[in-house]
Formats: sequence, structure tokens, C-alpha cells
Amino acid sequence: MSKVELLKRYIIFIIGLFINSFGVSFITKASLGTSPISSIPYTLSLGFKPTLGMFTLYMSIILIIIQIILLRKKFPKQYILQIPVSFVFSWFIDLTMSLLSFMAPETYLMKFISLIAGCIILGIGVYTEMVADVVMLPGESFVKAVSVTFHKDFGKTKVAFDSSVTIIAGIIGLILFHKFAGVREGTVISALLVGMIARFLKRKLSFVESFIIGNDNIQDGQVIKENNNIVVTISREYGSGGRQIAQELAEKLGFEYYDRNIITMTAQNSDLPEDYIEAKEQKMKNSLLYDLFSQYYALTEEETELDKLYEVEANIIKEAASKGNCVIVGRCADYILKNMDNCYNVFIHAKEDYKIKQIMEREHIDKKQALKHMRDINKKRFIHYKYYTGQIWGFSPNYNLCLDVTGLNSNKASEMIMTYIKFSVKDENIENV
Repeated sequence: MSKVELLKRYIIFIIGLFINSFGVSFITKASLGTSPISSIPYTLSLGFKPTLGMFTLYMSIILIIIQIILLRKKFPKQYILQIPVSFVFSWFIDLTMSLLSFMAPETYLMKFISLIAGCIILGIGVYTEMVADVVMLPGESFVKAVSVTFHKDFGKTKVAFDSSVTIIAGIIGLILFHKFAGVREGTVISALLVGMIARFLKRKLSFVESFIIGNDNIQDGQVIKENNNIVVTISREYGSGGRQIAQELAEKLGFEYYDRNIITMTAQNSDLPEDYIEAKEQKMKNSLLYDLFSQYYALTEEETELDKLYEVEANIIKEAASKGNCVIVGRCADYILKNMDNCYNVFIHAKEDYKIKQIMEREHIDKKQALKHMRDINKKRFIHYKYYTGQIWGFSPNYNLCLDVTGLNSNKASEMIMTYIKFSVKDENIENV
């Protein structure tokens, strides 16, 4: 990493830290509770002289000390940066609390609107820190230290940590004020919304990360773009026979064929077993619930297993495309290879009755079961594709060719696709087909 890039990252991080503190203060000023990590400092600041920022600093130092005790010699040297960051963050909180001193919403509606606005601001701050990717705040570093020391899942540990500090803040409030002073519905709402907002922005604003990273991504994209290999991606509705069509197409063209072998390759390049990969890939049930769970991995280099799975498969697909002519089935390959000149994306679909009949014959199930199975799998593919690409699965403008194979056998369908590929491929590459 160059010094210029590192400087960029730290500048972005400081900006994110300020936005983060502004979001915390905004949520606090809404008077419906504050974020879980700030709940203990906020409750204490209501009963004692030190400010919210100062109590935040005290808590940060305690969390850093516990990290050192847990990790000992494994405590990374760069984690020491948490100390100056904690001082800056605490000062930012007191500064933004002062800037928002005029803010005192009276009606519940205005308090709720202020809370949501604060969650959005805090989500932007968290996202900005994710983009910078230089330092973790003590809260996230503490959770990571606990998960590493006790071999626990990071996401579940984060949920336990947030729940614990919220409960402790509630107990402190009951002792000092005989009521829940610093913990209210806003604490729960911010816990649910902030990470989701940050992950949403991370998916939608990838160009910001490209700016931070510099030329690395551009060079990677250029390699794909200048690759003269010919790649055919096959996306298909479940029950349309797309897999068999793709396999016959690869044989006729003399291309390498990538489908289930990607599962084996993914297992070899990750710590995920093949049966898990086969069960989980392209089968996201609900993107909202997934975001709700995966938000707890924000601000760390940790990834959810589904994100890791997508990333590993994406790298395998890029590598396959760089090696030679090939046919790739599913797995968002059309989107992953969007910068490649000689990539032809095909979507195979069919009428419902035809698909149901094919499923019944292949899987030996009745019509009702086949219909449910077909709709369930196609829905999961739709959600998975939308989540990772931001595009609509099966939407014709996303493909070079959409083919209705109702009534066609796999041989005829593959012949039609091959004719299209030969017609469409650039003249200088025609000898490769």
C-alpha cells in the first residue's frame, strides 16, 4: 500500500469518525435512547459530571485493556491505534453534542424522525470507516478478540455484546434513577438499522472504494476486458433444463465447462465443506433478514460465510475466464464478467407447465411438490442475484440472448445458442469457435 493511498484511507477514516460521532449524538438527542455501544456511557453521563464523550473514552480504554489481557502476545501492534482513535472519537462526540445543543424534539413523532435520521447518519459513518479499512473502534476490536480467544462466531458474539451492554445500561439506570434512563426503543432500532444501512451503502457505492483503492481495481478490470477468450454464461430457470443445454453447448464448442466443479474448487480455496457450499450457494431466502444478521460483521475484515462463498466463486470464475474459452453456469457469472469483451450472457427460461413436467420426471415427485420446489428455488436465485449484483435476474436487457426452450430438446436449444455465439463473436476471434 502506497503512502498516498494510506493517507487517503486515514483522511476518509477521520471523516467517517466524525460522521459516526455526529450520528451517535443525533440519536442521543432524539431522547429515545442511544446506540447499544453508547448506552452505558450515556446512562452514566446522566447521573455524573463527566460528559458522554469522556465516559465513552473511559469505556474504550477498559475494552482495550481487556483485549490486551485476552490476546496477550497475539495482540496486534496496530491495535494500539485504538487509543488515539478513542481520544479523537470521544472529543468528536462532545463536539457534536455541543453543536446539537439546540436540538430538543418535543413530540414523539419528531423524536422518532430524529432517531431515524441519526441512524442514517451513523450508518453513513460506519460505511465510511469500512471503506477506509485502517482501524477498528474498541467495541468491534473487543468483540473480535473475544470471538478469536473463545473460538466463537463473530456475528453471534457481537449480538451477545450489544445485548449485554444494553442490559447493563438498563440496570445502571434502574439503580441511579429507578427507571430505564438511557435505554429505550431507540436503542433497539439503532441496533437493527445502522449496520444494515452501512452494508447497503457498501453494495451500492462500490465506486467510492475504487477511488480509495486507486488503480488496483482498474488494472484488474482491464485484464478481463483485454482478454480475448470467449466465455458463455448460462443463467437458467429451475426446471428449464439449462444445465444440460449448457453442457451440450460446451461439448459442441469444445469449450471448458464450469458448473458443479466450481463447488469443488471453492471448497479447495476456502474452509467451507462441499456439502455446505452446495446447500447454500445461490439460495438466499431473504435479503433483508440476511442484511439484519450480516450487519454485525461491519467494521471488521470478517465476512459472513455467504459473502465469503460469493467472493471465492467470483475469483474462480474470473480465473476460469482468463484461462481459455469456457461455458459457465449460474453463480452471477454474467455480472462478475461484465467488463469482458467476449462474454456472451444467455438466460434460459420456459413456460411453467413445461418446467413442472421436467421436474416431476427428473425428481419423481407430484405436480404440487414440483410447483412448490420450482418457485422456491427460482425465488432464491432471484434474491441472491439481486443482492450481489443489484440487477434483476431474468430481465432481458441484462443478457445477450433470452431463449424460451419450451418444447425444445437440449440438442436443439444448444444448437440455437451456438449459432448465436458464432454469429455474434468478433471477427478476429471467429477462429476460436
